[in-house]
Amino acid sequence: MNVEAKIPLTEYLRNYFGFTSFKGNQEEVIKNVLSRNHTFVLMPTGGGKSLCYQLPAIIMEGTAIIISPLIALMKNQVDAIRAFSEDDGVAHFLNSSLSKSAIEKVKADVVGGKTKMLYVAPESLTKLDNIEFLKQVKISFYAIDEAHCISEWGHDFRPEYRRIRAMVNEIGEAPVIALTATATPKVQHDIQKNLGILDADVFKSSFNRPNLYYEVRPKTNSVKQIIKFIKNNSGKSGIVYCLSRKKVEEMAETLSINGIKALPYHAGMDSATRTGNQDKFLMEEVDVIVATIAFGMGIDKPDIRFVIHYDIPKSLEGYYQETGRAGRDGGEGKCITFYSYKDIQKLEKFMQNKHVAEQEVGRQLLFETVSYAESAVCRRKQLLHYFGEDYNEDNCEGCDNCLYPKTQFEGKDYVTLVLNTVLAVNEKFKADHIADIIAGNITQSVQAYKHEELPVFGEGGDNDEKFWNAVIRQAMFAKLLDKEIENYGLLKVTEEGYRFLDNPRSITLTQNHDYSEYGNEEMEKDSGSRTSTIDLELLEILKDLRKKVAKRNNLPPFVIFQEGSLEDMAMQYPVNLEEMQNISGVGAGKAKKFGKDFADLIKAYVEEKDIVRPQDMVVKSVVNKSGMKVSIIQAIDRKMMLEDIASAKNLDISELLSEIEAIVNSGTKVNLDYYIDNVIDDERQQEVYEYFREEAETESVEEALQELGEEDYTEEDIRLMRIKFISEVGN
Repeated sequence: MNVEAKIPLTEYLRNYFGFTSFKGNQEEVIKNVLSRNHTFVLMPTGGGKSLCYQLPAIIMEGTAIIISPLIALMKNQVDAIRAFSEDDGVAHFLNSSLSKSAIEKVKADVVGGKTKMLYVAPESLTKLDNIEFLKQVKISFYAIDEAHCISEWGHDFRPEYRRIRAMVNEIGEAPVIALTATATPKVQHDIQKNLGILDADVFKSSFNRPNLYYEVRPKTNSVKQIIKFIKNNSGKSGIVYCLSRKKVEEMAETLSINGIKALPYHAGMDSATRTGNQDKFLMEEVDVIVATIAFGMGIDKPDIRFVIHYDIPKSLEGYYQETGRAGRDGGEGKCITFYSYKDIQKLEKFMQNKHVAEQEVGRQLLFETVSYAESAVCRRKQLLHYFGEDYNEDNCEGCDNCLYPKTQFEGKDYVTLVLNTVLAVNEKFKADHIADIIAGNITQSVQAYKHEELPVFGEGGDNDEKFWNAVIRQAMFAKLLDKEIENYGLLKVTEEGYRFLDNPRSITLTQNHDYSEYGNEEMEKDSGSRTSTIDLELLEILKDLRKKVAKRNNLPPFVIFQEGSLEDMAMQYPVNLEEMQNISGVGAGKAKKFGKDFADLIKAYVEEKDIVRPQDMVVKSVVNKSGMKVSIIQAIDRKMMLEDIASAKNLDISELLSEIEAIVNSGTKVNLDYYIDNVIDDERQQEVYEYFREEAETESVEEALQELGEEDYTEEDIRLMRIKFISEVGN
């Protein structure tokens, strides 16, 4: 069909879509598709990918088959196309959400030549009746949207996407256009090879989004920071991404009770609720959507002003795609990510049950993410380099590393010490253990292996284990160390590491920010270290009060409130029982039992000192309705063995005990006698119980073991008895 040669493309553009000019290389892409050539389009979010297949579909004879991964995305795009046309039949989607009669209507419009664009999910494409139907249709071309889903190296790999070529072969040959907003050179090649379009004409746009501001913050008091940030950007649209459905629900509820219009979105919700929440966000009935990564693909909301990652994504492709949903109109877009290496360790744990090849891919993607989060280099430069593009500006003026540079220092001696320590323990230990040895921490694990006797023990005692963990990670980035995920994360010295030891060279390390101390006026932050935010005078007064309350109740002070709870009070200034429940380690039960004296004292102190309590210090939190905690309490009530509870919850015993400790420390009573009586005899039970009642000055398990004898008791014994003691006498 050569109608496009007679009428200028800009006229079609104006007539059908109301635009007067193309963006970037849209026109070249469209001409290539009209010439019936295979086409590969790499265009960042907001660059106008959809138009690259929508306009040719309208111009060309037949129906374009557009393969898309999400029902919500299809509906959104079909609605948008219909808004430009007088005939709703111009675009349809065919997927599992349609009724039988709706499917018949779609097929009738396609056969009748009304439909220029038919959106299908890859799963629908594999159904025999759909294949037979599409064989009868004149197909103008196939468009594969979100094509990165084809590659196992992409951030959203979907196995069914790899079957598309076979389906195309069966239905009938036509040109293919593959489109994605994120693809490294490796992913691009994988896509083209799998689709059989290695000869495709490739159109790449720059990945640079100059209007976006990138920042990575330490995951400290992150919920409070998020609430304060959103309130400081009141009325603006934003997305908060969390990795788990449970966290999405908790975060959405926390934001709501703090006066922010927010709704959750994840695949576990029923379809009507999920779609309803998405529509409310698009219609600006709510300001914030809290979502898993399922949200946002193809959502055409141009004025999203911030994207916050509560959990760091599993890959840089995912990060780029999700942050790219901000500022699509070219306006302001703030991309704030909260990072803790513990989150990476959790993701690594999930990998352990996967195939070795899958582990290797996931491991490499995570490595790139950690490198990005911990690096001192311009964030924009790193992102663009990852996608094969050079960025040569010295300062992008749009990321935290450029605006607030991290301190860098010579690391040759530090790295040498780390490598020697790994070799000193025969490469049989994880990073945390290595860091403890170097810092000189006498932990149970260090003592168990007598590693306090090593010559390297305490050699780096001037710095703590956090510093040494950061050095270890940066040695991994430099490929001097390797971590065996399939072998419990044990550290090994690489060949490059051995060469470094033979001939140590200069290596620049970065002093990581443990707290957001770098004065970004646009962001709210904690200043300095944790201790600098604690009101030390108030802390001493609270400790005195705790002694009095403990004496009055004939209980050890730690049973009333633990040290961490008092420190939190001295930072947050709770002045009533409702606020007291938000303090770390204080639930409703403990607040009711012991909280009034403390809240009254703090209220009087605040008034006397004329203290202005910062907004983020009075964040309301959701009453703990955690399904995990409730089901653990119910299981204990049914007298289930702890090993069985742990197995059912996918926890080890230590993690389960931590959950039970949190329940008990918050004021809830549990009865573990049925279990304790099975594992600790009466005499030993009595000895530990009396220790905590009469002798213990703190709740420390280590001190208890030293006092009672490590040969007679395990850490688990002490923790079990401490739970029993606090539950019986404190709750």
